[in-house]
Amino acid sequence: MTDSGGGTGVPVRRSRLAEYAEMTGQPPKTSRQSEVSRSATASERPGLVETDRGAEPSDAEVAARRREFTMLLEVFRDTAVLVPLRSGGWLTADFGGVRWILAFSDESALARYALARDEAHQEWTYQTVLGARLLDVAVPEAKVPCGVALDVADGAEHAVLFPPVSGVVPDAFAVDHIHRGGAPR
Repeated sequence: MTDSGGGTGVPVRRSRLAEYAEMTGQPPKTSRQSEVSRSATASERPGLVETDRGAEPSDAEVAARRREFTMLLEVFRDTAVLVPLRSGGWLTADFGGVRWILAFSDESALARYALARDEAHQEWTYQTVLGARLLDVAVPEAKVPCGVALDVADGAEHAVLFPPVSGVVPDAFAVDHIHRGGAPR
């Protein structure tokens, strides 16, 4: 989209994210991102029983959560996500000794992130990348413990972290993988 540039007659490129930011609020309950990043409340998920925050989950609940995460991981691997570009590379954040590649399920999710950072007015360039490529190619190229954070502006109930652990990233780059020396990486 272009803007007249304040009456100068010279078209000025306006970020499409600015338009999304103007329309966005909380993440929608139903969207393409529900396939990847939205998890229902415990009462809506079959087989899960809500527990007290301090209580130990039952074996059945742990198994159900693992199945749910495995399904989310499979969908993520097969889904194209948006990865913003910054300083010649993908947008990342370092937290807790892990580098996180920031990915977004759609332009609305990216707009919410830009809005949360007070950067919705800026032009955001991004690449569309298959989730499997992020986990199988980008994580090893990071040369540090690295995972993928999906829709980070959408809060703990909606964002999904794909940490650098066995079963998520290649074993050679998983922090919980036992190496030849017998110690975890």
